[in-house]
Amino acid sequence: MVFWPALSLIGFLVLTALVIAMGTQSTARYEAEKRAASGARGRHATGEHRSKLSANAVS
Repeated sequence: MVFWPALSLIGFLVLTALVIAMGTQSTARYEAEKRAASGARGRHATGEHRSKLSANAVS
């Protein structure tokens, strides 16, 4: 008599944990890609700035 409600509760908790785990992985992947994209832009802009400064210093 208590078997089916207990099984339903366990199934719900397992599926909830699965959804949380999948969401966490997806969010971590998104954040890593976002950091990589902004880091690449930041390094590129810094490199241009340095080359302009060194060219001005030589002139």
